[in-house]
Amino acid sequence: MLRVTYRIFSDLAGPFLKLWLIVRAKHGKEDPQRLSERFGLASLPRPAGRLVWIHAASVGESLSVLPLITAIIDQGWCVVLTTSTMTSIDVIKDRLPVGAVHQFAPLDRHAWIKSFLNHWRPELVLWTESELWPNMLTMIAERNICFVLINARISDRAFRRWRRWPSFASHLISAFSMILAQSKDDVRRFIDLGGQRVQRAGNLKFDAKELPIHTANLSALRAQIGQRPVWLTASIHPDEHIAILEAHQRIIGNHPDLLTIIVPRHPARAEEMAALILKEGFTVARRSEEELVHKQTSFYFADTIGEMGLFYALSDIVFIGKTLAVGGGQNPLEPAQSGCALLFGPDMGNFREIASELLNSGAAIKIHDAITLGEAVNRLLENSIERKLMIKTSKQAVARHRGALTETLEYLRPFLKQSEP
Repeated sequence: MLRVTYRIFSDLAGPFLKLWLIVRAKHGKEDPQRLSERFGLASLPRPAGRLVWIHAASVGESLSVLPLITAIIDQGWCVVLTTSTMTSIDVIKDRLPVGAVHQFAPLDRHAWIKSFLNHWRPELVLWTESELWPNMLTMIAERNICFVLINARISDRAFRRWRRWPSFASHLISAFSMILAQSKDDVRRFIDLGGQRVQRAGNLKFDAKELPIHTANLSALRAQIGQRPVWLTASIHPDEHIAILEAHQRIIGNHPDLLTIIVPRHPARAEEMAALILKEGFTVARRSEEELVHKQTSFYFADTIGEMGLFYALSDIVFIGKTLAVGGGQNPLEPAQSGCALLFGPDMGNFREIASELLNSGAAIKIHDAITLGEAVNRLLENSIERKLMIKTSKQAVARHRGALTETLEYLRPFLKQSEP
């Protein structure tokens, strides 16, 4: 009944969904030139030959599948990669290999998905992580298309939600021909929800290439910062900037020339965050406004897209957002790969396994509030030996977990071979 109700509701909601997308486009959250792709209307021709459809919801997932896309193309396939966010295409548009094209994913409405599938006619569909859309999954399964959930994970919150509707969850999960999960916990949870052929293949994010760095921009920012102590707060969600402000106020007692870099998870929130900090009497510079870092600049807002590698290179002390005010955590692997000492709040539920290893090995420090955050940053700024040891240990932790790409390709081998001419 839930599946039928969802199908009817999504069909009736078509006009409202179109209006919603138009409003989002006016606010810069959708590409107005490519809005038709969200209705399942392709903006590019289908390439000849065998085609894999890979869906990666946002930036992290998109970056993690790039090596997989290259490997699949090397085996003679073409790839259409779909994503759901504007930020994802800003990051990957110049990194897609020849043989792969990008489209924005259609919204989960029957007619729009049908249009998408009729045009692209994929012989294999690879879905990343756990973004599960009922109409999408059902229609792919009904067409008997090989369908694999890769790099699969399921958060505490999502698992609790799906367990409320066990029959509905089982129907969706069973649509996959195979599930390649990130961890043992994920394997157990997918089996509990009705998954078939669930295997642990590791996390593709461990095998992702280091984030690109524009060397001229890095040199320019280093020249502006000089020898000032600096720390980075990455993927900051609403309200977390308050704790960062309080931590900054504590740190400047020992380091009065401190520079705090804030990378908002959503750049559009930078203005709101900056306004609060300005009210407290601190000087703010915003990268999106091309404002420079001066000696009196206390906070630098890195409110641009696709430059995380640049900011990780500027500071070897990084606080990971979505761990204080919101919960669940952001990906700690990118800063670990980039050579950073890591700090994060009490909730890293989305990355439980790697967060636990980073903590147990001494590569990361768990903080609980603005007070403990300020204390940890002060300590690391003053103790270069501890900081360098954490950096070394975090890189070793990442290296130990590499190999998910090889495992994933091995499990995908039967699906990639079965359609050979």
